[in-house]
Amino acid sequence: MLPLQHSSRLLWSVKKPSLEIARCLSTTNYLFAPQFLNSAEDALKDVPSGSKLLVGGFGLCGIPENLISGLLKSGAKDLTVVSNNAGVDDFGLGLLLKERQIKRMISSYVGENAEFERQYLKGELEVELTPQGTLAERIRAGGAGIPAFFTPTAYGTLVHEGGSPIKYNNDGTIAIHSKRREERNFNGRNYIMEEGITGDFALVKAWKADKAGNLIFNKTAMNFNLPMCKAAKITIAEVEEIVEIGDIAPDQIHIPSIYVQRVIQGDMYEKRIERVTLSQPKEDSSDKPLSAAAKMREKIVRRAACEFQDGMYANLGIGMPMLASNFIPDNMTVHLQSENGILGLGPFPTRDEVDPDLINAGKQTVTAIPGSSYFSSDESFAMIRGGHVQLTILGAMQVAKNGDLANWMIPGKMVKGMGGAMDLVAAAGTKVVVTMEHTAKGGAHKILENCSLPLTGKGCVDMIITEMGVFTITDKGLTLIEIDQDTNLEAVRAATGCKFNVADDLKPMQQL
Repeated sequence: MLPLQHSSRLLWSVKKPSLEIARCLSTTNYLFAPQFLNSAEDALKDVPSGSKLLVGGFGLCGIPENLISGLLKSGAKDLTVVSNNAGVDDFGLGLLLKERQIKRMISSYVGENAEFERQYLKGELEVELTPQGTLAERIRAGGAGIPAFFTPTAYGTLVHEGGSPIKYNNDGTIAIHSKRREERNFNGRNYIMEEGITGDFALVKAWKADKAGNLIFNKTAMNFNLPMCKAAKITIAEVEEIVEIGDIAPDQIHIPSIYVQRVIQGDMYEKRIERVTLSQPKEDSSDKPLSAAAKMREKIVRRAACEFQDGMYANLGIGMPMLASNFIPDNMTVHLQSENGILGLGPFPTRDEVDPDLINAGKQTVTAIPGSSYFSSDESFAMIRGGHVQLTILGAMQVAKNGDLANWMIPGKMVKGMGGAMDLVAAAGTKVVVTMEHTAKGGAHKILENCSLPLTGKGCVDMIITEMGVFTITDKGLTLIEIDQDTNLEAVRAATGCKFNVADDLKPMQQL
């Protein structure tokens, strides 16, 4: 055993912590301690062109604003960036896209970043679209030294079968396509193999760091930041505040210092919010007449709310599905989970309650109810993939009579990404309910014999709710079990692109 004088540093807590005392004792080499630097430029000075970067955040929540600005100034190019999405056109990673500093994005969601979508479809940017939960688990696995794993997510889709466009040619043909994934069957279920992800540098945003380099995060700004800290050769954390050793209790630390190599305190934070969504006082909204489209959506979501059960855990997709939470009965408790890292979603905030570190998966501002919890993206999808969420409600572009679902891209025309949908619909034991308008614009069928668009999941849908009625999908096929009072069976048949059964006890469409 080495004598104590050969050690350089042991961080320990006393009632009044002192860095000078802490540095006197050690079981590790001081050379490996995190560096506290003065600026983003100092922290990034050895990031070369061609690097692979893991960049934390979800939407604009929890993004490393100062480090991204530092990359802009550095001019590093041909970067491969692993991030759930790429910010917006004029903020976050969107700034690096605008300057053509990124060669390839590995993401789950394009979203509303028009420049991201334009560069991808024009062949100016390589994009490896990956299901959100798979992306989080690939990063977690990489950081844990696990080279690959099997997941049920995306079996039977382009992610599994290969051929998903990574890069387009100028004429719209595919220059680079994804490769087929290995598949295996375990206990009667099909799985595909995904490889772990590691990077040269991780750029993350934390709330606080102590002077030992331990990190804590704030609310839903935890997201992808946590697993990314562990999956890079060098993790650079920007923080809002640096505190003394001991100011963060050991059992409250989210990321131990072993994962952190460099720390900077951010100069300033804009903390831009993509979708500031406020609660509406009842007296402001009750007398306003609803448009025909709004009445149709309300009819659909009021029926969807009938699927809630007291005490259940549910995940509601972006848009119409989220509206179903407005109709949860007062005498019922439903625990709403959002895949960006919150269990216990509350109503939209008042203006005074808006918090940029508290959003839902649709990037909307939200509140949290008493008893709620926050967690990282990999933890969130462990809940989902593990079957702990009993109900998921989401939208669709197309649903086939056998339960196949398509809702994430129109090849060569529109690419929003799959986000967390492929993970949500692949979870064993989770009831999958689709809410959508019965037909597309122009009357095109959305309920079909077979989906013509790339699949989100195979045989995964249990129920379809439209303004015309309710269908179940079982081993007996597609069956109409409820019909809206304002339509008739002939109209439903004409609006549906496949044959379906009609329940012997066909009922009027329920509403809450």
